[in-house]
Amino acid sequence: MSTLPKPTLDRLFFEARTHNGWTDRPVSEATLRELHDLCRWGPTSANCSPLRVVFVRSREAKERLVKCVMPGNAEKTRDAPVTAILAHDLNFPETLPRLFPHTDARSWFAGNQPLIEMTAFRNGSMQGGYFILAARAVGLDCGPMSGFDAEAINRDFLAGTSWTVNFLCNLGYGDHAKLFPRSPRLSFDEACRIV
Repeated sequence: MSTLPKPTLDRLFFEARTHNGWTDRPVSEATLRELHDLCRWGPTSANCSPLRVVFVRSREAKERLVKCVMPGNAEKTRDAPVTAILAHDLNFPETLPRLFPHTDARSWFAGNQPLIEMTAFRNGSMQGGYFILAARAVGLDCGPMSGFDAEAINRDFLAGTSWTVNFLCNLGYGDHAKLFPRSPRLSFDEACRIV
């Protein structure tokens, strides 16, 4: 059995849902900073930490972002108090001397763009999972999603950086009346093997 209290497990997993509708309650900058402060402690390979986040809050920026998402994602993105653009930094090896000072980890990636891209995507995606759990831990509801024009987001929101979008996550305080019935999940025997 888990050592975490049931209300904690409920908040993080059992009662947590992907939200599509939002209340008008705003999300403070202090809450976004608290979210990041939790998220950054999740492990990554060689502590590479490639996740980068753009929190889209202003009305003007939201309208630019809505132009980049599929029509089915437009209303929920517009209505969410914040939409996080979760990206990974392809220039992450430059931070390794500070983040992983035990050895010359930056040299592992020198001249190997496929390894850089694979490492950034894999570890940035893993950090995206930590991000969702951290958001739930600070009391936010989440609506992670695909369904967007990555080139448009990279061009409009990430230009001039070495960041590239992975996925989007609406953040706020969900309107439970707009939830769909919970979908089933695969059982252990369907999804796992022990060898």
